[in-house]
Amino acid sequence: MALIRRLQLNTGTVKQFSGILQQREVHLPSFVYDKAYVDGKWVAATSGMTFKVLNPYDGKSLGVVPNMGEEDCKAAIEAAHAAFQEWQNTTAKERSMLLRNWYNLLVKNENELAKIITLEAGKPVKESVGEVQYGHSFVEWFSEEARRINGEVLCSPVKSKEMILIKQPIGVTGLITPWNFPMAMITRKAGAALAAGCTCVVKPAEDTPLTALALAALAEEAGFPKGVFNIVTCDRDNAPAIGKMLCESPLVAGISFTGSTEVGKLLYKQCSQGVKRIGLELGGNAPFIVFNTADVDKAVVGAMASKFRNCGQACVSANRFLIQEEVFDKFVAKLTEKMQQELVLGSGITSTSTLGPLINITQTMKVNKIVEDAVQKGAKVLLGGKQAVNVGERFYEPTLLTNVNDSMTCYKEEIFGPVAVCIKFKSEEEAVSIANDTKRGLAGYFYSNDITQIFRVAKKLSVGMVGINEGMISSAEAAFGGVKESGIGREGSHHGIDEYVYIKYLCFGNL
Repeated sequence: MALIRRLQLNTGTVKQFSGILQQREVHLPSFVYDKAYVDGKWVAATSGMTFKVLNPYDGKSLGVVPNMGEEDCKAAIEAAHAAFQEWQNTTAKERSMLLRNWYNLLVKNENELAKIITLEAGKPVKESVGEVQYGHSFVEWFSEEARRINGEVLCSPVKSKEMILIKQPIGVTGLITPWNFPMAMITRKAGAALAAGCTCVVKPAEDTPLTALALAALAEEAGFPKGVFNIVTCDRDNAPAIGKMLCESPLVAGISFTGSTEVGKLLYKQCSQGVKRIGLELGGNAPFIVFNTADVDKAVVGAMASKFRNCGQACVSANRFLIQEEVFDKFVAKLTEKMQQELVLGSGITSTSTLGPLINITQTMKVNKIVEDAVQKGAKVLLGGKQAVNVGERFYEPTLLTNVNDSMTCYKEEIFGPVAVCIKFKSEEEAVSIANDTKRGLAGYFYSNDITQIFRVAKKLSVGMVGINEGMISSAEAAFGGVKESGIGREGSHHGIDEYVYIKYLCFGNL
């Protein structure tokens, strides 16, 4: 890949980093970058400033990337706007072929991409490979959907008129993505935007910019014209200004954001000034209900998949386990055993570890504070309950809490860590009431073998997505999104295109 620019590391860092990788039987990924990607060029920040990208396993630096500011973001927006003038006129087939090229390159390089995700996000390699495959499935899906953005011919009420609806791309899109799925959250948004004929300015999370830059290199190799796909990197201090500019620039037509509800509300307010198109995929507080009629063994398998993927750092992770009293002890005992058997803390690079570190110290302290609050208010700790300092300062022991009540933070708020909170209930009505007693409404799960109960509960849960006897629900074919304060709009599926097109009505008269 001749266009690849490698990360410039000092000699000491290279030796140290390479030694660590050799010990763990991996090699330095072949494409890691020290520049952002704007208007088809690899560029530094105009200020010359950089920031470090840290490995959450040990807190050591993986290298540096540009710490871009408003001037850099403005340049990226202008480049995307200029590129849109031509890109919007490409045919659906042309866009489809470019997306397919990108997909093929993502598949070809999936092991290298997985290594980057493991190094900067801390995921076990198996999970990183899973994310890469999940991520490139969106590029494949939208490469096919690009050719199915169809209009409509309407039945005119007047003989002299013909009426049709066409769909056109909205323009430049600002895509603000999180650290927990650094590849998939970009491809889910950019795949749809590019398929529709929009151009993109991506602001990846400050914790995980290397994956985004690798995606840009492969998009460039795939043949996307300059300015169509841009990456602006910045640290946490510069992020608010970059986000504000994307929301308020008159050249940006729409924003798509995945992250916290608090930040989503701020971006929503900022977008209101220009009445922009906005898609928000925000925080969750997912209930996981186990009814008396459930197959408890299958419920435990689903609980493990839903709760502990990415160390619990997923917006659709089960946050509150609601277990009917007759099967409570059985479920808790089996979940305890499964956690002890399957959850192994360690570096994501090793093949034996199944649970990596939390992304940073701030997140680790947040999880610890939530558990301490529960213990102080009477929760019983069956497993874990503290930082795993013997492994690393960002690691938290897989934790199982019972005797939980509504005065505790873990009962009400999203944990985003490897903490399973078990709450006993008596009736279906009580379970649904507890499940819906939150401002969030992203995902919900329940296990039952009563078909009438299944239809009742599925309809009653105030969430955008429901897993019924299933703990893993995400796929490119499904419409991903929530209700209440968990967001606006849908990503994935054929509905994902809707966020990036306008419907234009054409009326032909005097025929």
